[in-house]
Amino acid sequence: MDALFFIQLFIVLACIGIGGRYGGMGLGAGGGLGVAILVLGFGLKPSAPSITAMLIIICVIGAVSVLQAAGGLDYLVRVAEKLLRKKPQAITFVAPILTSIFTLFCGTTYVAFSLYPVVAEVAAEAKVRPERALSATVIAASVAVAASPMSAATAGMLAILHEYAGISLGQILTIALPSFFMAAIVTSLSVYKRGKELEDDPEFQRRVAAGEYEFMHTEQKKEFVASAGAKKGVVIFAIGVVLVLILGSFTELLPSWDGKRLSTPMVIQMVMLTAALFIMIVSKVPSSTLNSGSVFRAGLMGVVAILGVSWMTATFFDAYQPELIKVFGGIVNDAPMLFGVVVFLFSLVIMSPAATVAAIMPLGVTLASPRSLAILSTCVYSSLLITTS
Repeated sequence: MDALFFIQLFIVLACIGIGGRYGGMGLGAGGGLGVAILVLGFGLKPSAPSITAMLIIICVIGAVSVLQAAGGLDYLVRVAEKLLRKKPQAITFVAPILTSIFTLFCGTTYVAFSLYPVVAEVAAEAKVRPERALSATVIAASVAVAASPMSAATAGMLAILHEYAGISLGQILTIALPSFFMAAIVTSLSVYKRGKELEDDPEFQRRVAAGEYEFMHTEQKKEFVASAGAKKGVVIFAIGVVLVLILGSFTELLPSWDGKRLSTPMVIQMVMLTAALFIMIVSKVPSSTLNSGSVFRAGLMGVVAILGVSWMTATFFDAYQPELIKVFGGIVNDAPMLFGVVVFLFSLVIMSPAATVAAIMPLGVTLASPRSLAILSTCVYSSLLITTS
């Protein structure tokens, strides 16, 4: 590899680093700048961005946004809050697992963000150090995003692995879900006895006596009454998730034409758009609220980030694919964990599992042999889970 390779690599990394300082929109803009420099400045042939991954994310985010507009996410938050209050003494274990399950279902941390104050309140009332439950819950919920079948990270993995190796959604989840549950349990165990109990902590007792600490639960909250539309929206979305899991895992159920079976990414797009329409109709969602929710805005920025980053990295990697395979192909197959380390470091910079998958995973599947692809995928998911923590 000549000096030109390292100059262009520096440009790619610089665009990612500068854009990453401004979040998802910045990553997309930085990627666009990188593509412009590589193509117009160095004459590299532009590659195609990860269109399949972006289409899946758009459809899933659309369905979740409609569910949010129907009040379904607020309803899920209230359900989770009631369940958390049933076992206050076990909040350090219950909060991470329960919050993560709801995050797995939605593919977004919206539910988790809304529950953090509740976790702190329940823990304090049960005289459990709130930082134990909160720290474990924040980490577990972040990990759940990378393991959720409805998340952008999983959509990116599915789009890439299905295209290159025909790997199904079920195969991906057999790696992601066990990794998530083990991580959540180990995290809870690691903080279970961290710090003194509140009753034995002199600093905490001093603050209570001095009036410097007030328990969060000071008055009875008005009971939340979910609308019929919110409940119906959750049911419709759940049916859509189940259909995605079944059809994505058992691909023999899908139709085929000329020997080529309908792809799983297309199935996800169809099911999620259909679910969104039924939620709008059944829950009578006002059209003015569909594009104003936090989920829609965050999802749109994620799509922009994936567009720019995946386009730039694909252009760079495709230009030097023969050289990269020659130099790094043997390393990836003999020690796939090293590729996981690269993913970990890359994700630390851009702080986006979905953008990391779109940028790095195409290179991984190009370098890896079929024998080591499963191990490589496991290392990549482990790196993403660690980074989100």
